[in-house]
Amino acid sequence: MSTIKQVKAREILDSRGNPTLEVEITLNSNIRGWAAVPSGASTGKHEAIELRDKDNARLDGLGVLKAVANVNREIAPALIGMTITDQTAIDNRLLELDGTTNKSRLGANAILGASLATAHAAANLLQMPLYRYLGKVDSYTMPVPMLNILNGGRHAAGSTDFQEFMVMPAGARDFHHALQISAEVYHCLKRVLNERKLNTNIGDEGGFAPQLASNRQAVELILIAIEQAGYKPGKDCFIALDPAASEFYQDGKYIMAREGVSLSPQEMVDYYASWASDYPIISIEDGMAEDDWDGWQLMMKKLGDKIQIVGDDLYVTNIDRLNKGIRLGASNAILIKPNQIGTLTETIAVIQRAKQAGWNTVVSHRSGETRDTTIADLAVGQGTGQIKSGAPCRSERTAKYNRLLQIEDELGKQACFAEMSVFRNLKK
Repeated sequence: MSTIKQVKAREILDSRGNPTLEVEITLNSNIRGWAAVPSGASTGKHEAIELRDKDNARLDGLGVLKAVANVNREIAPALIGMTITDQTAIDNRLLELDGTTNKSRLGANAILGASLATAHAAANLLQMPLYRYLGKVDSYTMPVPMLNILNGGRHAAGSTDFQEFMVMPAGARDFHHALQISAEVYHCLKRVLNERKLNTNIGDEGGFAPQLASNRQAVELILIAIEQAGYKPGKDCFIALDPAASEFYQDGKYIMAREGVSLSPQEMVDYYASWASDYPIISIEDGMAEDDWDGWQLMMKKLGDKIQIVGDDLYVTNIDRLNKGIRLGASNAILIKPNQIGTLTETIAVIQRAKQAGWNTVVSHRSGETRDTTIADLAVGQGTGQIKSGAPCRSERTAKYNRLLQIEDELGKQACFAEMSVFRNLKK
């Protein structure tokens, strides 16, 4: 009764009101598994292909009916009758069926929906939560959250050059306490912005999107909010950045319009170094452009033992690009986004390879999200130690955090909060 009887996809809307898809798998026992696929706004050019209809007469060309049809007409017949608990065989079948290196024929969104729904159905069949199915260990690490509380770049037009200014409550006692700290800082930041008559509208990921005079001002406002919430910056709560540097990289230069500067890769690294000496910054993601490998190496040499250097657009959850980064020493951490690569099996392989190299791993959401909470279970089941899911605001973001609260309660003494130990490759 553990074989697949039906695979069905449909078009739904994501958190930005754009189309995406969900997939439901039904077993011969009538047990079901469901998953929905997110979508990014700031995407790396090396990501697996998200299939869109490009029919401008419907939903601005963003419809996913082609991807839905690929699930219902090609993927479904190929998976029916397969054993649901053999995730690797199912994912390999999906890859063989697509037959391209970047999932461009069936679409990474179609493939991922089927892959994740498979895992949910298998966990439901075995009557265990998804994190246990994905982990099967005796103790579990609850991740330190990265919360994007001030949005800029592609996520909030007219705000800062840098895309994300995040808080990391790594000094918390447990995940419940970490989320409490984050929520309190978030609401204090709103008061700080209001007091300065700055905009408190929110961006795609729930963070505030004020028009600021500089990128530094964003960090300084967050530090005020941390202190007003009753916490100590650099002890209870740290700053993490995602500049998304590929977005302002042109012809070998990093051009920041808000700052009015054009910097060489070395100057960009020095810019970050000055910030790291002035502020309690613990992590910088995508500080250099996605193909500026030399710039990444410069950044690692200058800052790699002081802060976490995270590659996102650089690696796009692709094991070949990760292996190149390991060989070059381009960073010490990787962001994990399942929809960048297309299957759960490939995603887990990247997590395990990064860990083998001694790197940190951060499971992440996308700017276009759904109520699907798979990444919360993935972070716990695979012990990544960190998760990034936006601000403590908007239900598609808080769904992931609330799922982690449930998991921590369920695990009880089996749960261990990562705290500062998650930054094991930094000098104390």
